[in-house]
Amino acid sequence: MRQTYEETGGPAIGRSNLPLVRAQMKAQKLDGLYVPHEDAYQNEYLPNGSDRLAWATGFTGSAGAAFIFTKSAIVFVDGRYTEQAKSQLDGRLFASADLGDPGPFGWISTQNLSGQTIGYDPNLVSINALRRLEKSVTAAGATLKALSENPIDAGWAGQPGEPLTKVVPHDLEYAGQSHETKRKQIAAALKKSGADALIIPSPASVAWLFNIRGGDVKCTPLPLGRAILHADGGAELFLRPEKVTDALMSHLGDDIVVRPVNELERRLRKLSGKSVSIDPSIATAWFANVLKDCGARMIEEDDPISLPRARKNTVEIAGSKRAHIRDGAALVRFLKWLDSEEVQSGSVTEIEASSKLEACREEGQGLKDLSFESISGAGPNGAIVHYRVNEKTNRNLATGSLFLIDSGGQYLDGTTDVTRTIAIGEPTQEMRERYTMVLKGHIALSRIRFPKGTTGSALDALARMYLWEHGLDYDHGTGHGVGSYLGVHEGPQRISKLPNSVALEPGMIVSNEPGYYKPGGYGIRIENLQFVTEAADIPGGERPMLGFEALTLAPLDRRLIETGMLSPAEWLWVDDYHKRVATILADRLVAAEHEWLLKACAPL
Repeated sequence: MRQTYEETGGPAIGRSNLPLVRAQMKAQKLDGLYVPHEDAYQNEYLPNGSDRLAWATGFTGSAGAAFIFTKSAIVFVDGRYTEQAKSQLDGRLFASADLGDPGPFGWISTQNLSGQTIGYDPNLVSINALRRLEKSVTAAGATLKALSENPIDAGWAGQPGEPLTKVVPHDLEYAGQSHETKRKQIAAALKKSGADALIIPSPASVAWLFNIRGGDVKCTPLPLGRAILHADGGAELFLRPEKVTDALMSHLGDDIVVRPVNELERRLRKLSGKSVSIDPSIATAWFANVLKDCGARMIEEDDPISLPRARKNTVEIAGSKRAHIRDGAALVRFLKWLDSEEVQSGSVTEIEASSKLEACREEGQGLKDLSFESISGAGPNGAIVHYRVNEKTNRNLATGSLFLIDSGGQYLDGTTDVTRTIAIGEPTQEMRERYTMVLKGHIALSRIRFPKGTTGSALDALARMYLWEHGLDYDHGTGHGVGSYLGVHEGPQRISKLPNSVALEPGMIVSNEPGYYKPGGYGIRIENLQFVTEAADIPGGERPMLGFEALTLAPLDRRLIETGMLSPAEWLWVDDYHKRVATILADRLVAAEHEWLLKACAPL
């Protein structure tokens, strides 16, 4: 079993460890400490030994930050984790606030910290974040101090070390483009910007550029490593020696020099006098310190790998389609089970349901890992956007409630992420109406045609407008990018209220996941992955348009659809989608599963 359900995080962690942090702060003469969620690689999902925010506070969400002072502490979380933070943070020790507004930097700028010293770890804070932190701390009258030793690391007895999983080649049949071709492409962009070298601090960019994968981060096949790409296309790859194999060396060839990661600083200093491209949003302050100290000239620009990585090539799209077919068959087996008398009677728990879905995926072909810890929320737990079930919170799927299951798989040819909301027993009229509002938004974002140059921010309101008509909304983005056997959350594209300057381009995979959450009641979310494609010509149209094609193949719960609320076009969309699901998955199912699917996908 890949997912664990033991109770993690929670107030007990913060209560026991906060004094340890403060003792180390006192030893370093600090009045305050800034604690980001991110690790040295700016990862979203972290190895156990890098989850410093969770160790210090008890909050285990994948986004957050904290300020710890000698007599107080505050944790900032985004809308996905508001309810989780309430249950995990000990209110006697930690205040909480919104990660976005005012956010940690906005908040601290309003505090009176005259004469105080606030510490930070330059290995964990990006260059851009440091600038904002420094400006805010100065506005509060305090002094910001870079630390050579993190107080959390100093106080964390038995802190796990960095994982040492072997790094493996990602074959051309899945990548669709050789690493030699990729390096030439990125090197050409470097020359255009006048840079002699590119610093690659992001494991996702390292994995994509060199066509390699690893297992250092749970649910994401990342190899923790760094790289330097030179303008001639040659490269230096920095990995722990224990992770390097003969197969990897043969795959990389002669133009890539593999070095121990502890040589990174020495090789960076060799860039003295040269122009170096670096992305200040993903490179930590440590990189800037080294490059400035050695006399390199930094060219600050967006990671030139991020857009090519986001624009999936034809091989990657074909692979994603295959992965979603296998994943769809597993989902059908699971949804058929959810429809059984055993489940509908209310005798099954969230953990049992999550384990069943994992087992269904295991029965298929090629599952390498989950793409994230499944969100299995029954009744009021479904209203916690990024809820993670454990033995303490485990609820039955009670009759008359809704069950929200958000899950995904990692396959060599693609990464999946899908959410379905299922009625257990007879749903209420309110549940049906609000599910249908969410569905209408999902359909609007599925059907939209848009001109080239359109960003996800311009499309976000489509998914929310039917909720907004009734004074309702949800506190998370509508769509995130997804990698190709990489991160389930991948930029730079997104569909969100937040401003985003990155236009949607053909080949980009994004999620479509509007929702509604009633605290103490239930949660609703409908999520498909879809990719941007050239749209068919529109009669009388004057401009070429783009659109979306769905990747996810799983029936919607027809019992929750209030058909009278659908327009004819929306009605047709549901029927067409279900027909496509039933047709594509037919050959993957045994007779009983196929029979159930035909009923589940029957026309409205």
